[in-house]
Amino acid sequence: MPTTLRPFSLSLALLCGLWGQVACADWRSEVPGAAQVGQGQFTWFGFVVYEAHLWSATAAPDWTHAFALELVYRRELSRDTLVQASLDEMRRLGNEDDTQLGRWAGEMRQSFVDVQPRQRITGVYLPGEGCRFYVDGKLHHNVADARFARAFFSIWLDPRTRSPDLRRDLLGLNGDEP
Repeated sequence: MPTTLRPFSLSLALLCGLWGQVACADWRSEVPGAAQVGQGQFTWFGFVVYEAHLWSATAAPDWTHAFALELVYRRELSRDTLVQASLDEMRRLGNEDDTQLGRWAGEMRQSFVDVQPRQRITGVYLPGEGCRFYVDGKLHHNVADARFARAFFSIWLDPRTRSPDLRRDLLGLNGDEP
């Protein structure tokens, strides 16, 4: 009897192993070979709001390769605060189409959550496709809009960012580089 159960047990173990890999898959499967490029902190009036980590398979991330931006929050913030701050920065960087910004606000409301200290939101930039948002390592929302993805990640990576020191830290640049 044990010999007849062995193939069944082996199949069950393989199936569970495969299921476990799927259940545990996170943003890292979207950016194969990713390594941390840089990290930094965003502060507001002297308080650390979040720690940011930029991950990429390339040493110098750009808009032609997938990358991930992981934010680890230090403060409690509402989803609405995150959405509004993102919209304000997108508008400041030149995205002034209110209809488009309204659609993007809806995407962000689906992508974000009310964050608590130590909670992570990771955005994965997928060139030509859009982006995906993971909350604490689990896929939360997919945005199939390449223009949104570029506008969103520009908040941190555009040379005109409100936080040039954080941008330099994320990109691993020296103080004299753009």
